Amino acid sequence: MAKPEWHPERLAARLPFLDRRAALTAATRAFFTARGYREVETPCLVPAPGAEVHIRAFETRFDPHIGAGEGRPLWLRTSPELAIKKLLAGGCGPVFELARVWRNGEVSARHAPEFTMLEWYRPGLTFAGLMDETEAFIRAVCPPVVEHAGVRTDLTQPFEHLTMQDAFARHCNGLDLLATEGNTARLHAAAASAGLPPRPDESWEDLFFRLLLERVEPAIGRDRATFLTHWPAPQAALARRDPADPRAALRFELFIAGIELANAFDELTDPAEQRLRFAEANAERRRITGAHGWDVDEDFLAALEQGLPPTAGIALGFDRLAMLASGARRIEDVLWLTVT
Repeated sequence: MAKPEWHPERLAARLPFLDRRAALTAATRAFFTARGYREVETPCLVPAPGAEVHIRAFETRFDPHIGAGEGRPLWLRTSPELAIKKLLAGGCGPVFELARVWRNGEVSARHAPEFTMLEWYRPGLTFAGLMDETEAFIRAVCPPVVEHAGVRTDLTQPFEHLTMQDAFARHCNGLDLLATEGNTARLHAAAASAGLPPRPDESWEDLFFRLLLERVEPAIGRDRATFLTHWPAPQAALARRDPADPRAALRFELFIAGIELANAFDELTDPAEQRLRFAEANAERRRITGAHGWDVDEDFLAALEQGLPPTAGIALGFDRLAMLASGARRIEDVLWLTVT
């Protein structure tokens, strides 16, 4: 029978990784404080846990004392993003949070249902400026060379900037992704022409993600770190469209040592467009899961109506960063205890 995680032998084996995580936490706070960021703490129980369609959340319920009003459903947040943006609309300035977050069903060597997300947002920072700051942060808190699952990345090398359009052209036999513009028939035809036969029942999003996961991601973020930028507009999430090419959104993900480490946006500030995207996301969530999910966070949309300043923001998996910084093989090595 396996020993529990708190057993002296198992804990002693993890202590070097956990000590490195503690040093990483201190270095992270020092980095952002020195750059004028304010550390915040936002609620874990929220009316809407996040915006991503494919992320499953943990549901709970608030039941007030007798006579104090009606109960209502609440959720454990999958990200602090919506709450932080409310503070930005209130004028809090540059902020960061080391946030405990929850995602239902996620368990693997790189996933845990409860984990820590580092998010930071800076009003006035450009999309390119956020990539520069992210690169500076990674270099400040990690060793010069990191490794995971046999993949070594030299962080002293300039990080690669690769658009999604160029990535698909390079790794999917010349496929012109943006020309499909979210149209399933067009993407099926483009994939077939590129020698990548689509499955009959695949939607545009299903085929996009299959090609991304099977062909693009295994080829990037290896010898050097890669920013995968300018995602197709159907995958904009909370990012604004690229003014130079509205078929793409100002979104990037960061890959290091074969690990997807971060997801970032030049933030959408238009409340009408955001409401529309929420409605589309909720409809797609219902289609996929057959469940209603959660309602729109009206307080968040009210904050956008008040006015969110032009802002760039990023969500970075802090436990994965701790794995890279410490050389840990599994996420459980950098967690004091995991959900059992």
